[in-house]
Amino acid sequence: MNITAQMVKELRDKTGAGMMDAKKALVEVDGDMEKAAEILRQKGIASAEKKMGRIAAEGRVESYVDDKCGALVEINCETDFVAKNDEFKTLASNMAKHVAEMNPSSVEEFMGSTCPSCGKTIEDALKAKIASIGEKITVRRFVRYEGNVATYIHNGKIGVLLNTDKNDAELMNDICLHIASCAPKFVSRAEIPQEVIDEETRIEMGKEDLLKKPENIRAKIVEGRVNKIMAERCLLEQPFVKDPNQTIAQLIEGKLEIKAFTRYELGEGLEKRQDNFAEEVMAQVKG
Repeated sequence: MNITAQMVKELRDKTGAGMMDAKKALVEVDGDMEKAAEILRQKGIASAEKKMGRIAAEGRVESYVDDKCGALVEINCETDFVAKNDEFKTLASNMAKHVAEMNPSSVEEFMGSTCPSCGKTIEDALKAKIASIGEKITVRRFVRYEGNVATYIHNGKIGVLLNTDKNDAELMNDICLHIASCAPKFVSRAEIPQEVIDEETRIEMGKEDLLKKPENIRAKIVEGRVNKIMAERCLLEQPFVKDPNQTIAQLIEGKLEIKAFTRYELGEGLEKRQDNFAEEVMAQVKG
């Protein structure tokens, strides 16, 4: 059977495969479009599974928020080139929406659940995208909040999801921007585990500039230093990035309460080139 350019185009549009792969598949099954698509799917999934062994440290942080809930996800790929691709951006947005709608308890549960838009499992839908895009793609992590939720995404590199008791869009946006820039770890001191305080205390006690000081004086200095470190890590105690003369606690007093927040920075803890995205946000805030 003569394989026409139109047939190749139709198969490519249907499967996302390359031109030569599509033509070879059609030749193999004598022009049967369904069988050719099945062959490409099989080959695509096989190649996708080979790609799963690669390091994926680039990607995108994306969010989805509606009037009931919000979700923040980190989707990783191998190169910045793919991360900037519109198809990958759409994938990340869809994953965030699916997390918000499906409320999975873990990445594993999410991957095994059925995608609302295509009827496949999320895992199979992702493998199809891997075959189409040509790189390893992983859903690394996500978080979901219900109620009053706001978000801020900085160039797909830093993402913030904020949960409050009341809805104040402008104030919540300012807090999200602050979190992106200043990277707090906790809402308040009540959230700090004792082991974190103990570890910082041990580190400060062992610093060379204090070793020759009397024990009682050294203890007071360490207490002050640790107190300062904890204040820097607590959102409510941080000076507001837009107005350092007031803390976040003073900014929100009588207006709302912060229930929780999550801040993702792309590639945290993964082997990759280090960029200071927080400094980018700070520069943007200061204009």
